[in-house]
Amino acid sequence: MHVIGTAGHVDHGKSTLVKALTGIDPDRLREEKEREMTIVLGFAWLTLPNGEAVGIVDVPGHKDFIKNMLAGVGGIDAALLVVAADEGVMPQTREHLAILDLLNLGGGVIALTKTDLVDDPEWLELVIADTMEEVEGTCLEGAPLVPVSAHTGEGLDELIVELQKCLQNVPERRDLGRPRLSVDRVFTISGFGTVVTGTLVDGTLRIGQEVEIVPAGRDPTRKATLPARIRGLQTHKEQIEVAVPGSRVAINLGGVGKDQVRIGAVVTTPGWLRPTTLVDVQLRQLADAGRPLKHNAEVDFFCGAAEVPARVRLLGTDALAPGETGWAQLRLSRPVALVRGDRFIVRRLSPSATIGGGVVIDPLPRRRHRRFKPAVIAWLETLTYGTPEEIALQTLRRREPCTVGDLLGAIVLPPDEARRAIGQLLNERQAFVLDDLTGGVTALSSTDGGRFLISAAGWQSLSEQLGNLLGEYHRTYPLRKGMPREELRSRLQDRLPHLNGRSFNQVIARAVHEGLVAEDEARVWLAEHAVRLTPEQRRRVDDLLASFRRKPYTPPSVAECVSQLGEELFNLLVAEGTLVRVSAEVVYLRETLDEMRERVVERIARDGGLTIAQVRDMFDASRKYALALMEYLDRERVTKRVGDIRVLRHKPGGDDPQAS
Repeated sequence: MHVIGTAGHVDHGKSTLVKALTGIDPDRLREEKEREMTIVLGFAWLTLPNGEAVGIVDVPGHKDFIKNMLAGVGGIDAALLVVAADEGVMPQTREHLAILDLLNLGGGVIALTKTDLVDDPEWLELVIADTMEEVEGTCLEGAPLVPVSAHTGEGLDELIVELQKCLQNVPERRDLGRPRLSVDRVFTISGFGTVVTGTLVDGTLRIGQEVEIVPAGRDPTRKATLPARIRGLQTHKEQIEVAVPGSRVAINLGGVGKDQVRIGAVVTTPGWLRPTTLVDVQLRQLADAGRPLKHNAEVDFFCGAAEVPARVRLLGTDALAPGETGWAQLRLSRPVALVRGDRFIVRRLSPSATIGGGVVIDPLPRRRHRRFKPAVIAWLETLTYGTPEEIALQTLRRREPCTVGDLLGAIVLPPDEARRAIGQLLNERQAFVLDDLTGGVTALSSTDGGRFLISAAGWQSLSEQLGNLLGEYHRTYPLRKGMPREELRSRLQDRLPHLNGRSFNQVIARAVHEGLVAEDEARVWLAEHAVRLTPEQRRRVDDLLASFRRKPYTPPSVAECVSQLGEELFNLLVAEGTLVRVSAEVVYLRETLDEMRERVVERIARDGGLTIAQVRDMFDASRKYALALMEYLDRERVTKRVGDIRVLRHKPGGDDPQAS
């Protein structure tokens, strides 16, 4: 899923355009409607011609509300830059464009609004030329420009087509198995409790899942996390079971109050994300910032929906000139949850203005860096271009489950470095050896090349797929104990092309170890699954078994059983061993078949052999039953046919010298 964010000067028609495109008025406050000005973030959604539902974040354009604008653009995939045809590029157009560029946005579309107010073609051409010149050298260079009128509808269809084309070139959000939602709204709903909203990145969330709020509470000095549980999820006002990366999500949280969650806090899975007040960054100052950014300068720091005052410690220079990029360590005034690669914006305090931004290199540096140290600069440069562990993990995610040898061959790193990177992933539990059920393997040996690896996120996804497949099978066939192993393997392979027979067996063994599934030689089923008969089904089964006990040696035929029970219920009795099918037509109670087998073995041992006629007379049955019984015992290698008689394949207490 994707999210589009508006950008542009105040009163250039952003909200009006969003309403014309979606039918949803993003201005929800009375003050906004009275002043005809967006003050806080607004939200809408649109279904594109290709069927994709995209979210739209409508941001304020007035200079007094830039901070609110920054809370909304951190999670967008593409921009809808709005320029009014009757005014052209204005100050907040430039500031919004600079912010989009600092966030390294993948692209966008330019909407030239209010074209119905312009009668002069030359003026329109001038505004278009000025706008295209303004975006040169930015993330919107080369973006399509579409003249539109929200009032007449002119150009709206073309604008939607261009938005679709733009988003087709934006990659889907990655699922790293570490979901993060930066909270941009917090409110309560009567009867439901606390609700937070934001854009979900880096993973999925589902109803019933345990999560953490990072950092916890409104106390600016706290670094603690707060546990919570997801009671409900919504996207575009529709209830969902699972929220996917890149989607706008509303989360109904259980176990927390509204006052315990602040704007900018992150909702995530427990145990991995820690808030920080010290962060290493690569910082770029805008070319039009006006003056150099000095060491120890105070700024406002924005990342995701978080806003905190910060002090800039420049590590390689005393001042960063306009247009320059350098390394810095930011001291945040209160804890913020960050991860490597997050984009951020900094603004000057007075006069308030956007002056730069950059990327988080290390969200949890161990110490305050000494300035002008070559080793520190070299370390930050290495981190900027990706750690070996990250390269190894992403390679594994594309191929898992894969052998250690295959992964070492696929990672674009020297072999020793790649091996160390994999070892680090094992040590940090970001990946594990599939058949290591004790969790003891945290380093690789030369003999491990054929062992299978899987990432923690990959195992979570595979476990969910396994559970979904088996759950659907149980719902479809409630009277079957489980899915045939080969059918399950085939269906999993449709989703995981790298899965093979050996790795599948290890997957099932681990799932059994973790209590997710149970298995026998032929089938696999969810551990909590149990076949339960209705009272009517139990009555029919009891009636049939009573018929078997009344005539144990001439019981009802297979066809009669199916007619009385139905095929699924009959197959259940066979699968659980209550009935044993000895031929296409003949079936016995297990206890009866065991008794008949013992009597046949004793008789042959005493007399040396038995004919079919003698077996028929033993049990006062027809030839059909006698023949079916003896052919079954032949297949079970209890007896064998010699001419017209059956003899034991093995003598009691030893091998039959006549056995072939």
